[in-house]
Amino acid sequence: MKRSGFGLLQAILVIVLISGIMTIAMKYATVNVKQTKDIYLKESAELFMGSAVEMGLLAISGFDRNSTNTCLKEVSIVSPDKRFLADINITKYYLLAGSADCARCGSLCEPIDTEESQGMVMMRVVVETNSTHPKNRGRKIKLTRRTLQRP
Repeated sequence: MKRSGFGLLQAILVIVLISGIMTIAMKYATVNVKQTKDIYLKESAELFMGSAVEMGLLAISGFDRNSTNTCLKEVSIVSPDKRFLADINITKYYLLAGSADCARCGSLCEPIDTEESQGMVMMRVVVETNSTHPKNRGRKIKLTRRTLQRP
């Protein structure tokens, strides 16, 4: 008398097949999670970069050129959660030719003749992840932006 149903060999084959499918699904899920984390970190760095530009402009506006007899050249900013570091290098100040401010800035001053462009600043902003922060865990992001702004 013959019984119908699965044999032991067929049951093992079904288990191996299902476990193989589940392994592939877990691998793709892991890759997807890593990509989502990287996208989140990059978006956070870009948002911090925008804030760093604004804070750099605020630092330039608050800098007293009269007491130091020079212009601000660099600004370093750390995010409140210490995940990102921003270095702002002011490469040019566009100031009226012959003005006292242009004389104070020296080689950073680019003399101009139009009032409309008076006070413009060329900045190079570099934002990178803080390698010592535990949430970054080996992820390195470095963003660079050159921007022309008016403080």
